[in-house]
This record gives sequence, C-alpha cells and structure tokens, in this order.
Amino acid sequence: MASKYFSRRALGLHLALVMWLAMCIFAAWWQVTRAFAGNSLSYLYAVEWPCFAILGFVGWWALLHNEKPSKWQEEARLEYEERMRAEAAAARQVDSIEASEDPELAAYNDHLADLAKTTRKKFWSH
Repeated sequence: MASKYFSRRALGLHLALVMWLAMCIFAAWWQVTRAFAGNSLSYLYAVEWPCFAILGFVGWWALLHNEKPSKWQEEARLEYEERMRAEAAAARQVDSIEASEDPELAAYNDHLADLAKTTRKKFWSH
C-alpha cells in the first residue's frame, strides 16, 4: 500500500492535485471578489471553480486507484475478444456468400480484423 501512495507516479499526482486545488481556490476567490464588486456574471464563475476543484479531485482519485486487471479478468477479456472475432468472421463469410463484397471494403474489413487481433487494452499505469 505504501508504494501506491508514495511511488514516483503517485507523488506526481499529489503535486498536480495540490497545484490544481490551489489554482481553483484562487480563481474562486477572485471571482467572488469580482462578483461583490458588481460583476453579476462572476457569481456563476464563483460556483464553477469549486466544481472544477471537485472534478480534479475525482480525476486524482481515479488515476491513483487505477489497478491492473487480474489474471482471470485478462483471460476472460481475451476469451471474449476471440469469441467476437470468430462471430465477426462467420458473419463476414455469410455476407460474402449472400452478396459480393466491394474489394476495397473487404480489404478495409481485413485490415480492421488484423488490428483487432494485435491490439490489447492499454492502461496508463503500465
């Protein structure tokens, strides 16, 4: 658990959060003073900046708790992808039997099928 909160990445996230919250607090304070000075639009902005601060906190939380999928989750994902590829190939064969496919469209579909075989879900923390 200590590495989760004190890793290099986590410390960078903490620093970004502190800077973000400081900026949002300053901007909210500035808009409140402008609103009291007579700028009626600043009342809206005075509410908006705390919302941005909350959004920054939610983003920090999500990035900090981004975890690698477990082995069984990865296996289930690969199994699902393989099943979807097989179903798509079967559907393409049925479609090609029923009507002749445009050669450019067939090449594009083959290209997409090759991409689906090679790509894997990427996680920011990996």
